[in-house]
Amino acid sequence: VQLVESGGGLVQPGGSLRLSCAASGFTFSRYVMSWYRQAPGKERELVTSISQTGGTTDYADSVKGRFTISRDNAKNTVYLQMNSLKPEDTAVYYCKILGIDYWGQGTQVTVSS
Repeated sequence: VQLVESGGGLVQPGGSLRLSCAASGFTFSRYVMSWYRQAPGKERELVTSISQTGGTTDYADSVKGRFTISRDNAKNTVYLQMNSLKPEDTAVYYCKILGIDYWGQGTQVTVSS
């Protein structure tokens, strides 16, 4: 199993970023995928998840209406579009196979003016 996150960076409040997670080593289309984040000094938290076909998504209340998860099973990739970013969104973001204890290296998102 390999999950490689990318797309993080420094953005001003109100800005947008699109994260990508390239998956390999397993049958991507069979698994629910998710994004987690961990802010400094805080526990890792589930941000959003998407079903195998992309038809069902769930979001933490803190990101609902601002973040959108999507997936492309042909490309074995899951995405996280983040809009209207706030300083409290600053964290390392990880994609994860839901229910499988494997973590990639994550990608840093910093929201600051």
